[in-house]
Amino acid sequence: MAVKILMVCLGNICRSPLAEGILQSKLPADKFTVDSAGTGGWHAGDCPDHRSIRAAKNRGLDISTQKARQIKKSDFTEFDHIYVMDSSNFKDVTRLAPTPEAKSKVVLMMDEIFPGQKIDVPDPYYGTSKDFDQVYDMLDEVCDIVATKLIEQHS
Repeated sequence: MAVKILMVCLGNICRSPLAEGILQSKLPADKFTVDSAGTGGWHAGDCPDHRSIRAAKNRGLDISTQKARQIKKSDFTEFDHIYVMDSSNFKDVTRLAPTPEAKSKVVLMMDEIFPGQKIDVPDPYYGTSKDFDQVYDMLDEVCDIVATKLIEQHS
């Protein structure tokens, strides 16, 4: 059975689709499944932001077929690991967790590089294409670490 990882940001159109695509590209597909969701449902059913699609495409990843969705309580049962992009999302997601065990699955993404420093992956939505490229680079770096940990943990 595949290990399931969920990436979460606010609207599920900028950061978490990038994180989903990047992490999936670093993990063996037969052992790991990566998905993404947002804490809000405004963009449910939408493709990722065109700037996220472009940032990924420029680095050889196609995330254009992803569809945004809102996180739900059943995700805490379905997924083994839940990574959130910022402190606000962390509060929202842990508040939604139905049990202490479910809450323990939630990790602030950048804590994998900077433990306990509460560093956010910045939301590039109101920024420029350059901001999306910077977010891609941040996520690419942290996903290297996450992928290594997950492969070691689940081998």
